[in-house]
Amino acid sequence: MRRLSGLLLLLMLAACASPATVPPTVVYGDGLTPEQAARNFVTVVQRVEPVAEQVCRQQALVANCDFQIAIDDRPDQQANAFQTVDETGRPYLVFTLPLIAQARNQDELAFVLGHEASHHIAGHIAKQDQSAMTGAMVAAAIASAGGADPETVRAAQDFGAEIGARTYSKEFELEADALGAQIAYRAGYDPVVGMAFFDRLPDPGDEFLGTHPAMSQRKAVVLKVTEELKAGAGS
Repeated sequence: MRRLSGLLLLLMLAACASPATVPPTVVYGDGLTPEQAARNFVTVVQRVEPVAEQVCRQQALVANCDFQIAIDDRPDQQANAFQTVDETGRPYLVFTLPLIAQARNQDELAFVLGHEASHHIAGHIAKQDQSAMTGAMVAAAIASAGGADPETVRAAQDFGAEIGARTYSKEFELEADALGAQIAYRAGYDPVVGMAFFDRLPDPGDEFLGTHPAMSQRKAVVLKVTEELKAGAGS
């Protein structure tokens, strides 16, 4: 989750269909060609975005459910995806070209897309901002009460905001994994296959003050949700 930067270069979905937009240095997963990677991404967006918007409206926690899918085409980017909003509150789901290229199948792309959409659906940016504000206020009050000078109070405020923003970040990631699995499943994809993307990421190991939970926790959540969804469909 992050705020939309004016410096971010975005290519909208139509541009993704052209392999010419993909730098030659990008590595593709499982022998995919640029054309196949582009088609996979376009297909996933066409199937998952309507489901995400439907779930967003059903949850009714945020006002704007009109997702925009964008590609970060800046050079030397890592495989990454994130959710953000513009100044009007319109949600953007942004993928870097390396992530699109390295995804081994549509299930992985669908799960990542569902996960990022879930951050917006659950209102995580607003909740994170509120937590950061609370942390900043508390830290500044404590510093002031201790007789700290203005510069030290500002430093404490910044530190408190950082700690506050991280307070619920792991919880938010697990919530997004669970809801993202539901979205991917409803769009016709297998979240368990999709979560294999985790196996190629560094495991944060549930570090103190880390922003992401351990991979084992995340995979357990996705597996549990998917089993429940399949059991419900078979009953």
